Amino acid sequence: MKKFFAFLLCCFCSLLSTAQTEVTPYQPGITENGITYFLPKTAFHIVVTMTRTSYKPGRLAAYAEVYLRQNNVSKEAYDEWTIQSVRIEPYGTLDKSQAYTIKLKPRTSAPLVSLTREGLLLGINTAVRLPGELTQPSITQVVVDTAENFGTQEMLAAGNIDKLAQLTAEEIFNIRESRSALAKGEADFMPQDGEQLKLMMASLDKQETGLLKLFLGTRTSETRVSTVNCVLNVPIEKGILCRFSSQRGLLNQDDTEGLPVYISMTSLENLPQAVETTQKKQEDDVRYVVPAVAQVKIFDDKQIYTNLETPVAQLGRIEHLGGDLFNKKMKTHITFSPETGGILRIESEGQNQ
Repeated sequence: MKKFFAFLLCCFCSLLSTAQTEVTPYQPGITENGITYFLPKTAFHIVVTMTRTSYKPGRLAAYAEVYLRQNNVSKEAYDEWTIQSVRIEPYGTLDKSQAYTIKLKPRTSAPLVSLTREGLLLGINTAVRLPGELTQPSITQVVVDTAENFGTQEMLAAGNIDKLAQLTAEEIFNIRESRSALAKGEADFMPQDGEQLKLMMASLDKQETGLLKLFLGTRTSETRVSTVNCVLNVPIEKGILCRFSSQRGLLNQDDTEGLPVYISMTSLENLPQAVETTQKKQEDDVRYVVPAVAQVKIFDDKQIYTNLETPVAQLGRIEHLGGDLFNKKMKTHITFSPETGGILRIESEGQNQ
């Protein structure tokens, strides 16, 4: 989520110390010569890390039970998904019902206003931090399991699949006998030292594994990161965030092939209502948010994947900064949270708050 900042500096020749910066609700086509900004809602970027294992049956899968006593070998390819971790990343998105315009009048101090590309208010008269980059979906291949060719000359010359299965099974048992003889010191050609014995055993293991794949198939594993965005306007006990299938991975809310993954948001504090002021007072200052702390939880019917305590804009209240903060004699520097719209820092005439 790339952001840029619009730095707007408006200077006027005649400034009166008693004037204030007027801020009014944004009405497109009515307000002019001002800086329009939005307060945020707190949204949640859910990052789900999963492992996908893809099974491909071996050429001799149909003979696994006959020759190897393996009765659970699938003859069809399939995927198997598991959730490894879930993480919640809060971020700010526009609250389109909370848009305001800072009118720039010749009787006010000249504010330097920092906005995101979308118009979220980040700061006034100060350098501001970039909103953090959200985690993006990705795929990382972990294990590539391939069937190597360890066939003997007889196996390669087999005229049909039945004969190939028989010869492959015989070769597997020959390898096992050779390994057993080495371990017991009964092989016709014994290694000269322990290191050579390890090399010979490793070679036999590799040959057996390669031949077994013709019966048991191969598996390829990858780590996949998927994301889901969610905005909750009010507390909720159990809302469907998405669905998950062990065969297909993460699915949309309405795809009933998967089991539901839920999200809840519980407010952990009750903020008092904002103090009522006159209409003029409400129109003559900058708005900001006093967020309320909430607990956000991601879970299904079997387990809780993660929970996070975080401030949430839409559960809090909107307050007003006094217009006197922006008169000629008092230059105020304010930094706002891009996630909540709350005040992170106020610095005025060398005083820190």
